[in-house]
Amino acid sequence: MTAPCDTTAPLRRLLVTGVGGAPGLDLAACLASAGHTVMGTDSNPLAPGLIIPGISSRVVARADSPDYKDDLRSLLTGFRPDAIISGVERELPLLITMQGELDAAGIRTWLPSPATATTTLDKALFHQAVTAAGIPTPLTALPDALSTLPASDGLVVKPRRGQGSKDVHFCTTHEQAAVLCELVTDPIVQQRITGQEFSADCLVDRDGHASVVLRRRLLVHGGMSMVASTFQHEQATRLVKATLTAIGATGPCDVQGFLTTGHPDPVVITEVNHRLAAGFRLSEAAGADLVGQTLRGLFGLPVDHHRLAYRPDVHLTKYVAELSTQPRTHPVRSHP
Repeated sequence: MTAPCDTTAPLRRLLVTGVGGAPGLDLAACLASAGHTVMGTDSNPLAPGLIIPGISSRVVARADSPDYKDDLRSLLTGFRPDAIISGVERELPLLITMQGELDAAGIRTWLPSPATATTTLDKALFHQAVTAAGIPTPLTALPDALSTLPASDGLVVKPRRGQGSKDVHFCTTHEQAAVLCELVTDPIVQQRITGQEFSADCLVDRDGHASVVLRRRLLVHGGMSMVASTFQHEQATRLVKATLTAIGATGPCDVQGFLTTGHPDPVVITEVNHRLAAGFRLSEAAGADLVGQTLRGLFGLPVDHHRLAYRPDVHLTKYVAELSTQPRTHPVRSHP
């Protein structure tokens, strides 16, 4: 069991997007359990987060649909939230373009700069940014330069702007990688890193100070950590903080990397997601007030980094459960 969310914060009306995935779903449930009035949204009418007890929900257009902004504006007019918390990285650029009207409506957000959003969404640009800062990261190339990568440790072909484990393929030769590049939309090729994969739940305050909670990803399914444990590692913490500084991160972030085997660098950083991670409940169970301090920062209050200290060797196991066996009454809506 994970620790309950903080119930001492002022109660708010909160719109949480992307409740079809674990970060948004768990966050919406956590906030509702703390007494906040929560609306969850997702573009998939079958998203489990749309039927979480205790929240209202709406199906909205995908972030790449021309209807996205109109759908969001309609929700804001009807629900009148105090703040929006995004659980979907690909919608960040659109929310950033709406920043002015959201501010004018009194709706709080905690969004990265346009440059930071672009960097975290594009693995090629992310590689350039962290490499320029001297942070160890997998060697990376576009398909026309994949021959520059050593194949001795294996190669990974993945979407340049993808998320999770969708369309991620492993291979051992340049020839195999070339074929996979024909099958993956807008691909990128990376050196394969082996070792213990980890995630870091991070909160970067508006002055750039960061707290970091490290989690070993012990069992991963579909890109999501199903079994994990907290740990402490000075070098990993230092490199995570350096990565956040290098890309100009702010607010809640998820940094991923490896404690390596057979690599000259003992810690390698692989990516950053500018949102709460799917395993944030483990950090909360280990003592870090991640959601509570995120809400403080979201509403312009100082983040208390002392409240983000955590205990190592706390374990979390996620599992598939039945959320509902009743007829589904949520309206199904399709979008281009």
